[in-house]
Amino acid sequence: MGANREFKSSLFSELFSDPERLRELYNAIADTNYGKDTPIELNTLEDILIKDLKNDVSFVIDDKFVVLIEHQSTLSENMPLRILLYIARLYERITKYEDVYRDKLLKIPTPEFIVLYNGEKTFPDERIYRLSDAYKASDESVGKFGSMELTVRVLNINPNGNAELLGKSSTLAGYSEFVGQIRRNKNSGMELLEAIRQAIEYCIDKGVLSAFLTERRSEVENMLYTEFDIDVAKAVWQEEAREEGREEGREDGLERGREDGLARGREEGREEGREEERLAIVNALRSQGFDDEKIAGLTGISLETIIGL
Repeated sequence: MGANREFKSSLFSELFSDPERLRELYNAIADTNYGKDTPIELNTLEDILIKDLKNDVSFVIDDKFVVLIEHQSTLSENMPLRILLYIARLYERITKYEDVYRDKLLKIPTPEFIVLYNGEKTFPDERIYRLSDAYKASDESVGKFGSMELTVRVLNINPNGNAELLGKSSTLAGYSEFVGQIRRNKNSGMELLEAIRQAIEYCIDKGVLSAFLTERRSEVENMLYTEFDIDVAKAVWQEEAREEGREEGREDGLERGREDGLARGREEGREEGREEERLAIVNALRSQGFDDEKIAGLTGISLETIIGL
């Protein structure tokens, strides 16, 4: 099974799609010692279901199905549910329809879900997210007649956290330092593109990911400019849209003076907020020279909706 290279690429996915680097990273995370003779089979799907939670790399190693995600913005508590939808598609891809209905037990790779958190908010070295936290029923009867659990291991890979993990993988430590340098440059007042370029020069000079950055400098600039710009912009616009929606909903509801008017006002406010968010995202990307088809691929907004904005 070959990797699907049609999905939106990121620096993380490009760096760790190399089997040797990926094996080193997995050994660091799982505390294993797989050597070069252990094959890794990439099977990354196009990230239709989790566009804002970039699926960077999924692979099979030693009969384990590993979904590995690098996340730069606020972590969603719905992550286990979204990953459940994703892993179902992966299993569907490797399973023959007729095999599911045979009497003999069908053996499948054991799933593992790992998120590497690289955002700017304070976060512990490690946290576990569970699908069961989303279940509406939470009494003792849950699981009595069969239930399902999915756990996601979230690891902080920022330069100031998880020193033990970073010490086990020079590539991951280099990636962490590179992204951290970009953020330091931005926080000092540099424009985004200049911050990226200066970080590339700094890391090459310091021997941090130097071969990769030297060989693919232009590609790295383009990938990171899009990644950082979209992540930051979406976070800001989504929060603004939520606030506007809540405020407009409250005002409309108070004017109507009835409970049903309040609920309707809030929903209208939220919808208007979502529309303004989409418009802001599209206009910002258009101003940077992206055409409508490219914007659709980057944001997940349908091409028809973008054209109508």
